[in-house]
Amino acid sequence: MALFNFLRPKNKLEEGGRSSAPVQQDAGEPEENCPNCHKDIPLSRLWANNLVCSCGYHFRMKARQRIQTITDKGSFHEMYPRMKSGNPLNFPGYKEKIGTVRVASGEEEAVVCGTASIGRQRCCLFVMEPGFMMGSMGSAVGEKITLLFEYAVEHRLPVVGFTVSGGARMQEGLLSLMQMAKTSAAVKRHSDAGLLYIAVLTDPTTGGVTASFAMEADIILAEPGATIGFAGARVIKQTTKKALPEGFQTSETVMEHGFVDSIVPRSGQKKYLAELLKMHNWRAII
Repeated sequence: MALFNFLRPKNKLEEGGRSSAPVQQDAGEPEENCPNCHKDIPLSRLWANNLVCSCGYHFRMKARQRIQTITDKGSFHEMYPRMKSGNPLNFPGYKEKIGTVRVASGEEEAVVCGTASIGRQRCCLFVMEPGFMMGSMGSAVGEKITLLFEYAVEHRLPVVGFTVSGGARMQEGLLSLMQMAKTSAAVKRHSDAGLLYIAVLTDPTTGGVTASFAMEADIILAEPGATIGFAGARVIKQTTKKALPEGFQTSETVMEHGFVDSIVPRSGQKKYLAELLKMHNWRAII
């Protein structure tokens, strides 16, 4: 089923997390197999429940569907839609790969930015796209997020960000890695202006994104069962030569160790965010 192609790993680096089994067909009704409870779920029911199984398993969600779910109807206004990375290092095959990804995902880059209202509370919003090279952070991603924070400072707005990423984009080398410092500086300027930043970590949030703007928010939320960490579990195990604890790098474990403030299921995120914004934001929409 084409609708769910973005859920499946495209290569060895993208395996694990929210990947799903092949879609099953039953009496003409397409279904998706839940990796947690292993039940086949009709896609119509899954979409109606915002890609959450009845067992609580959260499938990955495309950026624009998440925006539609979280924001007030008609309130989202996109910014920087044409900004995209080139091939600054002439990395072999990168131009062709990124061209294919743009067609498959329907996005120019791995993050969508703009302004919106959530529960009648005005804010800046960025949402990362899992279908675009697993939300990898290249130079355009860092630039879009930095510009959004600068706009938020200028207009005295809070920022809400949904992260999903496999880390920095290796095809852009140092230009990708430097986005960690650039976005972090933008977050700091926003904080120094006395403004609120809320991050919602979704599956997976790893690598350079975790080491920068994902974990620098005033309030850090996460979806249930999301993978959150810097290095991958396999790399850590091979390096330390030690068995890792059960549930290592899940949002629940990360919260137990004080790096996440609360775990919020997708069904309650809009209300939760609206309440947080209302407590901190006097610019309520009348």
